[in-house]
Amino acid sequence: MSHKNTTPGPSPLPERELDRIDRRLLVRLQEDGRTAVSQLAREVHLTVTPTLERVRRLEASGYIEGYFARLNPARLGLGLLAYVEVSLDRTTPDAFERFKQVMLAHDEVMECHMVAGGFDYLLKVRVIDMESYRRFLGDRIASVRGVQQTHTYFVMEEVKSTHRLIVPE
Repeated sequence: MSHKNTTPGPSPLPERELDRIDRRLLVRLQEDGRTAVSQLAREVHLTVTPTLERVRRLEASGYIEGYFARLNPARLGLGLLAYVEVSLDRTTPDAFERFKQVMLAHDEVMECHMVAGGFDYLLKVRVIDMESYRRFLGDRIASVRGVQQTHTYFVMEEVKSTHRLIVPE
């Protein structure tokens, strides 16, 4: 049975099983994406050229999607973090697509997940304060045609927040 790649953009390279060195590179680059290739090479006991080739292959094959700087939201004045459950009045492809496009257009929405269960979407939203959240909820969420109901949970303390994934053995 053949599986067709339905993701837009260039298709990844043919699958190759990750070895111990690839996994170590993935773990290490998650810790610090700015680590010099020469340092990575020392850590995985290879020379620079094969290490660089491996990193480029991991990027090209889609294991590494990009690099970013993790910013401090409090220092930027974005102190209010909320999770929002959103229920739509109908679960049609049009309603899903309309909601998706609105969420993609707003930077306050850090994450948007379609979920199975008692509601349709779970949003992670970060804003300056309660007033800006109220404006966001009214202007950006509740105004979307098809939004039936929302429930908001405000974060009182971020116990753990990470971008790191477990790299399976």
